[in-house]
Amino acid sequence: MRAGPRNLITDVAGLRVGNASDDRLRSGATVLVGDIPFTAAVHVMGGAPGTRETDLLAPDKLVQQVDALVLSGGSAFGLDAASGVADGLRAMGRGFVVGNQRVPIVPGAILFDLLNGGDKGWTENPYKPLGRAALEAVAEDFALGTAGAGTGATCHGLKGGLGSASVVLESGLTVGALVAVNALGSVTVGDSPQFWAAPWELDGEFGGLGLPAQFLAAVEPALEKRPGAATTIAIIATDAALTQAQAQRLAVAAHDGMARAIVPSHTPFDGDLVFAAATGARELTDPIADPFQLGHAAACCLARAIARAVYLAAPEAGDTLPAWAVRHGR
Repeated sequence: MRAGPRNLITDVAGLRVGNASDDRLRSGATVLVGDIPFTAAVHVMGGAPGTRETDLLAPDKLVQQVDALVLSGGSAFGLDAASGVADGLRAMGRGFVVGNQRVPIVPGAILFDLLNGGDKGWTENPYKPLGRAALEAVAEDFALGTAGAGTGATCHGLKGGLGSASVVLESGLTVGALVAVNALGSVTVGDSPQFWAAPWELDGEFGGLGLPAQFLAAVEPALEKRPGAATTIAIIATDAALTQAQAQRLAVAAHDGMARAIVPSHTPFDGDLVFAAATGARELTDPIADPFQLGHAAACCLARAIARAVYLAAPEAGDTLPAWAVRHGR
């Protein structure tokens, strides 16, 4: 496997990503939008998810494709970011056709960043305009680290952030990951700078530090966040033509990458969730081998994206936790 030219989820042709953030609020939103509607699915492994319109992503539901997917900070307030995206898409004439109306289909998921030191004393929910601003900013290139939905994210002992990565398979199929890391668990091994995701790193994308001298896998983890204050939310995308059921299996497989990169993950206090997106641009040439390879690639790609999110987090005045670069130097 090799990384795509940008090493971003937008290496999947036809997808663009937009970020918007509010530095005073210490939060933000991220949107993934397709040039045309794309097949989407979801799988939840965490015990405390916050979601919008995820029920319609089941394979037996009427709507099989969506216009956009949204990741946002703000806990339940952040679900309103998807409303801003939906408003913007409606103005573009996008959406599921019902009679003479178009209804944009915009599932979303949120993370909890309300205790990160930002100004949360708003009188009007700020996330709807953040969602609209993220949609207006969509492009093939976008910022990682302290950006978008990862602006106010934290994990065990370090700032979290927004990460992305991509991989191109020998078959020519492309897989990309986008993730906002706000985990209860640790992305690095103990107090070392090395990442749990190190075995899957490509081209030194998160420092090239390699494996630590010792894996501290038997250590009992500390519970440093309040219940409900953690979540890692992600999107795994491919240009393969997948049914909604196949896309759901892709999301399931991608969770392995989360477990490889965050220790512990999928706790009762995290809302860990993975959306899958399939643009359908490339038909499967082998209906058995291709889904098998896509699932493996999804897990590897998501693990890498998680490490990149933390590695690229930027130090800022008033941080409640240090950025990786401050603690370990870069």
